[in-house]
Amino acid sequence: MGPLQGLTIIEIAGIGPGPFAAMLLADMGANVIRVERPGGSMFAAAHNPRLDFLNRNKRCISIDLKNAEGVDTVLAMVEKADALLEGNRPGVMERLGLGPDVCLARNPALVYGRMTGWGQEGPMAATAGHDINYVALAGALHPIGRAGEKPAIPLNLVGDFGGGGLMLAYGMVCALLDARQSGEGQVVDAAMIDGAATLMASTFAANQVGFWSDERGTNLLDSGAHFYEVYETADGKYISLGSIEPQFYAALLDKLGDEAKHFDNQFDTAQWPAMKERMAAIIKSKTRDEWDRVFDGVDVCYAPVLSMSEVRHHPHHQARGSFVDDGEVWQPAPAPRFSRTRPEIHRSAAAIGEHSEEILREFGFSPEQIEARIGSGAVHRP
Repeated sequence: MGPLQGLTIIEIAGIGPGPFAAMLLADMGANVIRVERPGGSMFAAAHNPRLDFLNRNKRCISIDLKNAEGVDTVLAMVEKADALLEGNRPGVMERLGLGPDVCLARNPALVYGRMTGWGQEGPMAATAGHDINYVALAGALHPIGRAGEKPAIPLNLVGDFGGGGLMLAYGMVCALLDARQSGEGQVVDAAMIDGAATLMASTFAANQVGFWSDERGTNLLDSGAHFYEVYETADGKYISLGSIEPQFYAALLDKLGDEAKHFDNQFDTAQWPAMKERMAAIIKSKTRDEWDRVFDGVDVCYAPVLSMSEVRHHPHHQARGSFVDDGEVWQPAPAPRFSRTRPEIHRSAAAIGEHSEEILREFGFSPEQIEARIGSGAVHRP
């Protein structure tokens, strides 16, 4: 069940990018144990656990980390784990007695993953922030948007998930591979500002060679070009065009028929605004379904813009099994895919403390020790 089976990873529960990183590792077969505070976070009680997709494929133990015996319980688990990940502000884990120095002293081969916005050091490391702030400082927010408008917020995909959780999961797998060879663990410092900046590598390069302007909405891939844009259709829906290469642009013009005469000189940037205005009028003359039929099977680089309620029903997703739908809830299937070690969703999000006793038994705690920890409030049942 996935290429990471056999690895045990302890996740100190948090919100957003940390759980996402742990979900990615769990989807790939790692035995991820979520250590949740009694009662959970402010988000945990807000919805049905089955819909908490970031906590799928994990088991959950509830431990009070403000209880010395609770901290000792986590350290005993660390001794037998391959990795630990956390998403607290710098210094929090150290104050709890679970910092990397303490954990690596107990298990020198441990990979210790840390997820923050600003990083572990620097003048802003201790200050509060959210995705929007991290991508702003990383230079990733300014270029996103249309000409003459303020930057557009790309959900929290660039900081929390792309530059954060995905980078943390990648970093931990790299460190786990190294630990297998060297026998030595290490700390993985995944900062969302670093990850978001890394995602911008190509754009930073384009800017420095004069290919990409700081003026948003005027460039090739930021809605400046008429052939790389989102357009509204007659029924109030949208389509996307990405006809960059000459052969794809030629196919687009072929499908436009007599209207193609308005779109000569594809890369005449001075004419892009006028061409966009004309293209918008053309696209709005048909419904989205009609454009689907016009471009069906044609190499134009085209796709309809699907809403969240539509996406899983599209024939391409249906054919690939891109979404898992059990009739009650639906969610993205694990990605990427492998030819031999196939990842799968085998467990919905666990209730807080659902596996507390089971996990402690697996880590060698005796029945008496388990009852003592539950009695002291260090560990909680569901």
